Formats: sequence, structure tokens, C-alpha cells
Amino acid sequence: MVNEEKKAILICLERQGTDEDIDLLAEELTLLLSNLDIKVVGRVDQRRTSPDPATFIGKGKLYEVKYLMENLGATLAVCNDSLQPTQLHNIRSILKAEVWDRSFVIMKIFEARAHSAEAKLQVELALCKYEIPLLKGLGRQMSQTGGGIGTRGPGETEFERHRRKLERKVVALQHKLEQVRKRRLNLRKRRKKTETPTVAIVGYTNSGKSTLLRALSHDEDIYCADKLFATLDPKIRKVSLPSGKFVLFADTVGFIRKLPIELVAAFRATLEEVNEATLLLIVIDPLDKDPVESLRVVEETLNQIGAASIPRLIVVNKIDMLDKQKLEVILERLAMHSGCEIIPISALKRINMPLLLKRVEEALQQKDFSSSLASALN
Repeated sequence: MVNEEKKAILICLERQGTDEDIDLLAEELTLLLSNLDIKVVGRVDQRRTSPDPATFIGKGKLYEVKYLMENLGATLAVCNDSLQPTQLHNIRSILKAEVWDRSFVIMKIFEARAHSAEAKLQVELALCKYEIPLLKGLGRQMSQTGGGIGTRGPGETEFERHRRKLERKVVALQHKLEQVRKRRLNLRKRRKKTETPTVAIVGYTNSGKSTLLRALSHDEDIYCADKLFATLDPKIRKVSLPSGKFVLFADTVGFIRKLPIELVAAFRATLEEVNEATLLLIVIDPLDKDPVESLRVVEETLNQIGAASIPRLIVVNKIDMLDKQKLEVILERLAMHSGCEIIPISALKRINMPLLLKRVEEALQQKDFSSSLASALN
């Protein structure tokens, strides 16, 4: 018997006075949920200057969400933002249903995609860090309902015990990941001794980064999939430039709007591959609703992880999937935003790969990385 698809209602807050595109964020959240086999069947919006501190969108709107869920057979409400512990508790109390926020959805996808031991450790750490403040908030809620002088309140002991257990687990996971970080650091030190530059491929999730690495390295065993966050572990491959010199290309975890800070912290060891790169290759998907906005998100994330000052090239992938006129408009908009040349490619069809490698070599030469690299790697 086939399991019935889980249905969800989106809760969206449009903040007045901001340029945040609520429809774009909602579409992205819908795509995120579809990757977890959850179907969005309805959406409730509210315009406010700021979230309601108790219920995020206001009690009246939540009853509207409850009515919609009952009529559409939805069992899950998903907030298109991050929720505070009190908000999450109050929303669950009113809806009498399961409630997720955007950060939790993204972490659930990371959890589903984690296959290596390192990725599993990183996701587990992120989920623990996400859960601890929620437990603290729920613990306060539970203890307040007990209301008695000298009493601890029902549930407080259980919550505190679980919180301490999670905090001990965080310390243990951080210790294990610190060992991973040291191993990566030693590997990078060895690469630096050979004077071999590393080009980190970065960009929005599902923009074609892994497909590009496969095209450049001719390694057909590199896993590629048309789904969000297919790559959680860095893949590094040797690539020959037009001059015959070698560089290393590193495929990295994809970015997304409002990437949870817990994941950024947990994936520190992985993201250091980006921080230590000689050159960044930003991959843009022209099929995105707003490619310029996607580029902004990538730039903001690079700034967040401390990689804003690293030189970069910008490539527009998947050019085989849209007409010439539309492509020209996108290239022009991206060039105006970035102030630099945009390189159009198709990683899948291997279009403009020689041009891309030529531009990479030119960028590295400008950084004075013209030392003899041909003998750097065996």
C-alpha cells in the first residue's frame, strides 16, 4: 500500500518596509518541502511591521490556518521564517498540529542527504543546537504553568535533563568534528606546499556545481542529482588548465536563502574549503526566478563565512535550457550587478568549458600563481 503524501499549509509573514520577496521565499519553501515528499496545499499570509512575539502572525490568523488545515486535510503547518521557542509552543497549542519553521525544513533535507560519517555528524550537531533553545523555551512555558511558591513546575526536571543531555552531546560532536577539521587543515597544508591553487565551486543549491566538477575533471563517478543539497561533502579533483598546469577544483555544499546559522556553524570544517580557496567560481542557475537575487544570497553567505575578499569568477550554467534573448538579458543584469564579465556555460552539455578554464587560468595568473604547477601533483 502506498503511503499518502503528507500535506502542509504555509504560514508567511510579509514585513512592511522591507524588499523581501515573500512569494519567492514561499516558492522556495514549497520546493524544499517537495524534496521531503510533503505537498503544500494552502498558504496564509499576513502583513506586519514585525512578527507577533507570541504567535508570529497573530492569534486570529492562526485560527484561519487551523480552519484551512482541517478543510484541506493538512497535518503540518510550516512557517516561512525562523520561530522563537515561545512562538513555536503557542502555535502548536492553537493548531493542535505539527509545526515546523524554515530552518528545521532545511535541516531535515540535510539529514536526508547526509551519507558520509562526517556529514551525519555535522547535521546531528546542527539539529542539537537547534533543539536546545527550543527546549529552554518550552521548559519555561511548562514551569510557568505550575505556578506555586517553592515548586519547580510540572515537566521542568524532564526538560532540564534532556537539555543537559543535548548539551553534552553537542560537546562530544564538536570534539569529533574538530578532529575532522584538523585532518582537513593538514591536507590543505600539504596542498599549499605543492603550491597548487584550489578553485572552490560555490553557488545556490542545485545550480549544477557537481555536474560542472564532473565536466571539468572528466570523472563520471561524481554523484550528480536534480535535487536540493545533493552534495554535503566536499569533492576535490585535479583539473588541467590550457597551459598544461594543474589546479584543484573543490565542489562544496550549496547555499540557500536564510541558511540556518546552526548549519553554518556545524559545517565549519567543510566551509573552510571555501575560505582557504585561491579563487571562487560562483555558479548561477538562470532558471531561478531571480538569478540576480540568487547571486546576492551567495555573496551574503560568502560574507557570513568570512570568504568575501576571495577573488571570484561568475558563471551562468544551463545555457542550453533557455533561449538566446532571455540569456542575454540575464547576463546583462548579472554583469551590471557584479561589475565583471559573466561566463555562460552548460556543464551538462560541456559547452564553453575551454573558455571557462582559460578565464580561470587568467584569474590565477593575475594573482601571481604562475609558478610551475605542472609538477605539483603526481
